[in-house]
Amino acid sequence: MKWNNRTRVFVLTVMLAVLILILYMIGLLIPEEAVGTDFQHAGQPPSWAYPFGTDNLGRDLLLRTLKGLSVSMTVGIAASCISAVIAILVGIAAAAGSKTVDGAINWIIDLMMGIPHTVLIILISFSLGRGLKGLLAGIAATHWTSLARLIRGEVLQLRSQHYIVVSRRLGKSGGWIMMHHLVPHLVPQFMVGLILMFPHAILHEASISFLGYGLPPEQPAIGIILAESMRYLSAGMWWMAVLPGLMLVVIVLLIDRLGENVRTVIDPYSAQE
Repeated sequence: MKWNNRTRVFVLTVMLAVLILILYMIGLLIPEEAVGTDFQHAGQPPSWAYPFGTDNLGRDLLLRTLKGLSVSMTVGIAASCISAVIAILVGIAAAAGSKTVDGAINWIIDLMMGIPHTVLIILISFSLGRGLKGLLAGIAATHWTSLARLIRGEVLQLRSQHYIVVSRRLGKSGGWIMMHHLVPHLVPQFMVGLILMFPHAILHEASISFLGYGLPPEQPAIGIILAESMRYLSAGMWWMAVLPGLMLVVIVLLIDRLGENVRTVIDPYSAQE
């Protein structure tokens, strides 16, 4: 049987999703005792016993990195979902509302896109007392703009379609048109935007925690692990920064690739390739 491009991408997408889910679940299932301190094995380089080595407190860096990735992914999932919901609500409001509402929303989007995300997240997180609450609020409040603009453009295009005009003339309500004509077209955009937003949220969580404005130091997040490693690079403990950092890059690239593949699967034109 000959597979077209869409079928091959679908199989690869399922494999990527399963791999990411496995890494996430492994991190969640690692008990706290497994990443406890063990001063007898402190500062050991990578070996068969400790593939990522150990840190200054003797903690297994591989287990701690996997657990930290699960923490970062949990924050990224929550923030991305909140941000994506904001994006679709704001995008629909801008396209379906009056010109004044549309202009005001576009002005807010331009304003937020003109401020660097990292700076804005730090300001929001700091004003809310840092920690998980401030970090979630900061990421969720800064990542919806691009998707909202995309949703707005999609709704504006759909509103001019003949079948929607006909539905209005037949007496269909705005809610009926929204559920039967607009939502089915917006769901694919929403899903792809949500997945592509996910790696950005993870990277911002790691960077803000690295700078000390995110998760508390006792939390085994990737940003915390990288921040702790900076103190020991001059002592030659390179593995404390390099290996967790590479793991973060790999998981971000995998999720980004997953989003691109989902876009290809959803795109109807890819079925003919």
